[in-house]
Amino acid sequence: MATTANIHAPLGAATILHVVDAISNFFGAVAEWNETRKTRNLLSELSDAQLDDIGLVRADIAKI
Repeated sequence: MATTANIHAPLGAATILHVVDAISNFFGAVAEWNETRKTRNLLSELSDAQLDDIGLVRADIAKI
């Protein structure tokens, strides 16, 4: 019969993992926000005809 070892993480390891995950998620969210900000800025520079060519209207920019 096989037995399972009862292995525990070092004290505080789970807390450190949660902190690192939170920091990673924060930086990921900031990077995503910055990408959408840059995309909206670039789309805002296009003319209405150029937006129409790619199937957008000016009101769609705010939804991105």
